Amino acid sequence: MADIYRALGDPTRRKIVTMLKENNRTQKELVETFDISQPAVKKHVNILLEEGIVTQHSNGKYRVYSLNRSTLQDLYTHMLAFIGDLLDDQLTDLKNYVEKGERRDDQS
Repeated sequence: MADIYRALGDPTRRKIVTMLKENNRTQKELVETFDISQPAVKKHVNILLEEGIVTQHSNGKYRVYSLNRSTLQDLYTHMLAFIGDLLDDQLTDLKNYVEKGERRDDQS
């Protein structure tokens, strides 16, 4: 499973993903958007590639980057389940806390 936290934990990578949501981009187009060096942009893109969020293909002399929507969908589904489990645990803890308080009140 891709590490969504690593992939999207940085604002530059989030901006790259947002740009790719709108349209495929060449490396040159990505670099022109940021006030950081080409190697720095490439480092961010490589992390997105490693995590499977982005794919690349060559078009002549250009590298073109695309969003891997199926991986994003899988990560989204996984995150929803994870958050749901967290909330369920918190609600269970709250329920148990309230029930303990009610039992104490009944015994008074």
